[in-house]
Amino acid sequence: MPKIIPTAAVLLLLTAGSALAKVPLLWNLTANTINSVLISPAGKDQWGPEEIVNDNDHTVDPDERLKITGVADGIYDVKFKDVKGRSCVVRNIEIKTNKVFTIDEKELKDCAK
Repeated sequence: MPKIIPTAAVLLLLTAGSALAKVPLLWNLTANTINSVLISPAGKDQWGPEEIVNDNDHTVDPDERLKITGVADGIYDVKFKDVKGRSCVVRNIEIKTNKVFTIDEKELKDCAK
């Protein structure tokens, strides 16, 4: 005899699953693997917690996406480091819930080694 799952339990699972999916994603379009990502409100230099911990291997390869957590919709600066030792800041990026934002190699101007 098949078991019947109560409707309330199914709705709870669906709601929990869609809430988890609604996060911004950083899409790495740089030439190198990223191993650190910090986010600050634009122009403030108030860097939040390390976002790279949201990835299983704590790196974001080129063409890979990273879940960003604890950030409300808005305009931000993103500081990242890559495995080649480069440290960059990309300024005035719009981050929105459930949307993908990119860091593109062509946009990188504020980098140091």
